[in-house]
Amino acid sequence: MSVVENVVRRLPEPLRSLALRHRELLKFAMVGGTCFVIDTAIFFSLKMTVLTEKPVTAKIIATLVATIVSYVLNREWSFRTRGGRERHHEAALFFLVNGVAIGLNSLPLWASRYLLHLQEPHVSRLVEEIADFTSAQLVGTLVAMAFRWYGYKKWVFPEADFRPRVKRSFDSPDDEQPLGR
Repeated sequence: MSVVENVVRRLPEPLRSLALRHRELLKFAMVGGTCFVIDTAIFFSLKMTVLTEKPVTAKIIATLVATIVSYVLNREWSFRTRGGRERHHEAALFFLVNGVAIGLNSLPLWASRYLLHLQEPHVSRLVEEIADFTSAQLVGTLVAMAFRWYGYKKWVFPEADFRPRVKRSFDSPDDEQPLGR
């Protein structure tokens, strides 16, 4: 039994029903949280070392790495019962949606740095770091996340219950699908 299944099983009944009803969103959020940690670690590692003068480039590289991880996790876990497209078409749409999301994710950092001039020598190093974190990791990530959620459900994984669901304890009894689909 997975950690998620264990946690859901221990929730009090009103929360358990809510978690089961919105399991796809919860899984998407957990994948997003994992990728947020990956993205943040890579972004600040690059920004503090080899790309000190190019924070937007560091952000784009970090987001690309997190996007690759996100595809695998979302495909095989969050949206595992969705489909409706050939794998190569689905992957192309996934990376197209994420290409737009990378732009949306990087835009607040670009505006913070180059429109608002929230960088040294105009502001202190502390203000620069807070502005970078807020614009890139909070604002940019939230805007991109909302776009990804919509894009994945609308274009990438459009058909719910397309692939048979393997019965797990996290799933409710009405989630089982016939294997003939």
